[in-house]
Amino acid sequence: MTNFTLQASREWWSQRWLDLLDSYRFKKRLERARNYYRQGNVLSIEFKGAKFLAWVKGSEAEPYKVSLFLDSFSDEEWGYVIETMSHKSIFAAKLLAGEMPQNIEEVFTYNGLSLFPFTLGDVHGKCSCPDKAVPCKHIGAVYYQLGDRFSEDPFVLFQLRGRTKEQIISDLRDLRSTKNINSVSERFIEEENYTHQSSISQHKYSIEIDKFWQYNEPLEPSLVVIVPSFNETVLDILGTIPLAKDEENLGNSSVGDVTINYLQTVYKDISQKAVLAAMNVGG
Repeated sequence: MTNFTLQASREWWSQRWLDLLDSYRFKKRLERARNYYRQGNVLSIEFKGAKFLAWVKGSEAEPYKVSLFLDSFSDEEWGYVIETMSHKSIFAAKLLAGEMPQNIEEVFTYNGLSLFPFTLGDVHGKCSCPDKAVPCKHIGAVYYQLGDRFSEDPFVLFQLRGRTKEQIISDLRDLRSTKNINSVSERFIEEENYTHQSSISQHKYSIEIDKFWQYNEPLEPSLVVIVPSFNETVLDILGTIPLAKDEENLGNSSVGDVTINYLQTVYKDISQKAVLAAMNVGG
């Protein structure tokens, strides 16, 4: 991935988060929160499990403690998501390389989930300040700080949903490894069965090429030999052979007539011998 593409990907994640903030109807409160963020009032921010914990400087001497989290997906839901990821080669390849696919949300949508929260109300925040409004300006400042965090590492959103980047990559590798082992095992069994069947077939039906057309076993006496009709042969179907007439030597007969008569005699003779051979008559 080029630096330009990587930056574009990071900007896309951050922009989604900022668009979510802009949809909040209390604009004045967000403006105060943005000023807190710009002034560097967010002193520290770190993960604790699936929650963000932050310390934000306010009007008091002691900074306020802020916690922020999203609703985590269940183990079953994550199982479906990772299973879907494993089927999409481009997603699996990028994730295993430590890159976040831009359209990764398709995987979650396919499983009836949303990676990004729909509204700011889906983002849960608590603050130790006396302001009972949610979000207060301290929580809002952490919102904007998260925009920077998403720009640095879009996998942060996975952790807010209950899975770290390392866990997802590990689960994805395990799942793909299991699939590959099963696939190899199935192919091995199929090849073993094929080899076994081929061995039986070759043993049971061994053929000597120079004796392929020979059959030395006597026929069942109950078999009936159906004698073909001599009334119409392949020569009759082919019709007259277009050969030039030799006026001097053949009289009224053409070369084609003479040839047909000769071939019909040969054809009948061979046919009779074939029938006799089939009936095992005449030695």
